[in-house]
Amino acid sequence: MIRSLLLTFLFGASLAQAENPLPAHARVAIIGDSITEQKLYSKYMEAYLLACTGHSDMHVFQFGWSGERASGFAARLKNDLSVFNPNVATTCYGMNDGSYTAYTDAIGADYEKNMRLVLTGLKEVGVEKVVVGSPGAVDTKYFSRIDPAIYNDNLSHLRDIALKLANEDGQSFADVHETMIEAMAKAKAALGQDYDVCGMDGVHPSPNGHLLMAEAFLKGLGLDGNIGEITMNLSGESTASKGHQITAQSKGSVTLASTTWPFCFDADPKSAWSNRSILPFTAFNEDLNRYTLVVKGLTKDSAKVTWGNESHEFTKAQLENGINLAVEFTTTPFNAAFADLINAIGAKQSFETTMIKNMITQLRSMNKEAEGDAEFTNALAVLKKKLTTKQAQYDTHVHSRLKAVSHTITVE
Repeated sequence: MIRSLLLTFLFGASLAQAENPLPAHARVAIIGDSITEQKLYSKYMEAYLLACTGHSDMHVFQFGWSGERASGFAARLKNDLSVFNPNVATTCYGMNDGSYTAYTDAIGADYEKNMRLVLTGLKEVGVEKVVVGSPGAVDTKYFSRIDPAIYNDNLSHLRDIALKLANEDGQSFADVHETMIEAMAKAKAALGQDYDVCGMDGVHPSPNGHLLMAEAFLKGLGLDGNIGEITMNLSGESTASKGHQITAQSKGSVTLASTTWPFCFDADPKSAWSNRSILPFTAFNEDLNRYTLVVKGLTKDSAKVTWGNESHEFTKAQLENGINLAVEFTTTPFNAAFADLINAIGAKQSFETTMIKNMITQLRSMNKEAEGDAEFTNALAVLKKKLTTKQAQYDTHVHSRLKAVSHTITVE
């Protein structure tokens, strides 16, 4: 935390949420190495962007590539992004750029040079907003190539370079490294050293670590985290914010149709394969997942709130100040719809990996062979179009999952 505050002092406000909103009809490219290709934090990000922001007109494409360094993406950037034409991008490089050794000035210089190529290339293809992500972290128990403290020090240097480049380029920054380091220390202190945050291989995070990565990038995109607010008036008219339409109400009960959803988590509070398990050690819900219920007109010192199939008791003061439903309720009426959306996103992103790695990138090698051969050139163009059409079909299927969820809250 002290290091983050120092970096903010030295380099400005990029560590805070960006002020600029995403452009209308944003097309978001999520770019990175094998950690991105795991399709976990990218899946969480896409679900959040489509379901939790109230702006379902966005489209997302995952461009992860295992083993890649910033130089690798710089080489394929123009070719690969041409199938999606993004105007927003997030980048996450540095894990491989650090070469799995202690930091040296040569490592830093090479990373900086190649990240500059990436940022220049993104600008040249029309990307308006970039969130420059730092590399993540390695697990303090399970990373074994060298002392994990030595490699995390290396990654922290690369993080500082990424922050510097983001500020120089007037772009946003996602401190993935510090987000993971801080939460990992707290989680291991509470749950034991065997609780992995950066994966059992020390590098590729479990779902808990990927939620931390998504958190860093979503904050970098400048999202304010206000899912919605419901004000239940026990002696008058209840109200709800945009994205939550009241369809029925009576004293102590309100039914809503919500097109803006809270982010939903799985159930296990202790497993690294549960994204819920990391929540006590980070600020995801507080910063990005505020779905607030305020109750007015209470005459007793406490009341029972039922939402879906779950009930909890709260004090009058808590309810008058507002409770975060996303925090207080383990299961929500949105869980089934959210799982359906996540599954559809997973299928789409799996196709995107196959499309980019097995076809689109490889087409570059055919360009020279196709020179002067109109039939060959046309065949390559037809194949590229077929692939983009198929990806668009997957994307349409994802967007078709975004429907209003009906749910009822009662206060007794």
